[in-house]
Amino acid sequence: MYLHAQPNSSKNQIVGLHGDRLKIKLKSPPVDGKANECLIEFLSEMLEISKSKIHLIKGQTGREKNLFIEGLSKEFFLQKINL
Repeated sequence: MYLHAQPNSSKNQIVGLHGDRLKIKLKSPPVDGKANECLIEFLSEMLEISKSKIHLIKGQTGREKNLFIEGLSKEFFLQKINL
């Protein structure tokens, strides 16, 4: 899954598409991996899955991120996020 993360937002939310990536706003600042932790926790709660099933593959220090979510189909993901 390809994401565009925007840290320092007023709340955690999925905004829509940013080019070919899903844009997600995060409350956390981009310091010491806090935004990555916030992203994983937000997606875990939204998708009702364990945080350990969400893996950050690429983009640990940037806004463009690639995630792998174990055992999750694209259809289920889109249904859960209402896109």
